[in-house]
Amino acid sequence: MSDTDLAAGRVRDGDRRSLARLITALESGDPIGEAVVTSLIDSSDAPARRVGITGPPGAGKSTLVNAIVADLRSKGDTVAVLAVDPSSPITGGALLGDRIRMQDHTGDPGVYVRSMASRGHLGGLSLAAAPAIAAMARASFDMVLVETVGVGQSELEVMDHVDVVVLVLGPGWGDQIQADKAGIVEIADVFVVNKGDRPGVDTVHRALLERLGGSNAPVLITTAISGEGVPELVEVIR
Repeated sequence: MSDTDLAAGRVRDGDRRSLARLITALESGDPIGEAVVTSLIDSSDAPARRVGITGPPGAGKSTLVNAIVADLRSKGDTVAVLAVDPSSPITGGALLGDRIRMQDHTGDPGVYVRSMASRGHLGGLSLAAAPAIAAMARASFDMVLVETVGVGQSELEVMDHVDVVVLVLGPGWGDQIQADKAGIVEIADVFVVNKGDRPGVDTVHRALLERLGGSNAPVLITTAISGEGVPELVEVIR
């Protein structure tokens, strides 16, 4: 058996260190990383369910992801999170602050969180995100959550790498929804109005329903901080 197959086997068996090293190799452009991912895809069964969490800045995506992870863990599911942060156009660095909002799960062996800088890549993800998602989905998790950078209407790349796209909006986005004629509203499978305890939520919820017309896409209201509506969201994305 080749070294590539051995590395893929360790990732597939749930070795978190091997997964971390693999994603680092992918980010650095090491061809060995791509070879290991190819081996994983060729030798694995069906991947874990992959869910993209996207939406504009300030909608509460990270807090909602944290709440989703908590609900999944309460049901005994294991979960991996790939959180993509924007890179500074000046320094090239990224805050990678999503982990700050996921401190509740530090030390939980059933949760794996990886932050990744976009490094200027457009589309809401990063160049290394696609193979990283493929690897995480074959690393013995029940679900993989992919949080994009704050997006507008053209960052649609996430739809090509997940099974379900969840669009998260906050209060005050009613006018924008009415103005949107295409883009991310059309590629989402599930719609969430977060921060349900704040004024304006009903307006956004109503605007979404009007924008979607006769679509059967679920439109949910959540309050991520309290967890209200999160179990219902988890059942939908499952």
